[in-house]
Amino acid sequence: HTRVPVADPDQITPELSDVIEASEKQVYISIHCNHASELQAGALKAIKSLRKTGAVLISQSVLLKGINNNVDTLDQLFRDLVACGVKPYYLHHPDKALGTGHFRLSLEEGLNIYKSLRGRLSGIAIPHYMLDIPGGFGKVAIDQCTVHHEGGVYSVIAPNGVTHLYKDT
Repeated sequence: HTRVPVADPDQITPELSDVIEASEKQVYISIHCNHASELQAGALKAIKSLRKTGAVLISQSVLLKGINNNVDTLDQLFRDLVACGVKPYYLHHPDKALGTGHFRLSLEEGLNIYKSLRGRLSGIAIPHYMLDIPGGFGKVAIDQCTVHHEGGVYSVIAPNGVTHLYKDT
C-alpha cells in the first residue's frame, strides 16, 4: 500500500522496478489515490513503470467530504485509474480517527453516492465500498452487507450474519 506513485513519483526508479520484476511471487501494489487531479504526468509515468514490472495494480480511495464526495468526481477518478491500468479496489468510508471529522460524511450519503456510481460505471471500474467497524470488528464491504438506518443508528449486517451498530457521530 502506497501513495508514492502519486505523492513522490520520482521514487519509482528503474532499480525499484527491477526488484519488483525479479520477484518470484506475484506482486500486488495498492496505490492510494483520492482524486483524479493526483494523476498528473509524473504519477502516470510512475504507474506505467510499475505496470511494466508485471505487478498487479489496484487502488484504495477514501471518500472525503469536500474532496471527492460526489458522483462526478469519483466517476472521473475511477475511469482515469482504469485507463492507466489500475483496478479501483477499495473505496473506504472515512474512519473515525481523531481530527478527521471534517472529512466524514454520513454513511447514508456514502451509500447513495456508491449506488449512483454502480449505475454509471462498468464492473471493472467499481471498487468495494468498505467500512471499518469501530470497536475493532474489522473492515466489511458494505456493498455486500445489509444496512438499516433508524434514529441516527445504522445496523450493518455483515456477510457472516453478525449485526454491528454504527453511528455517524
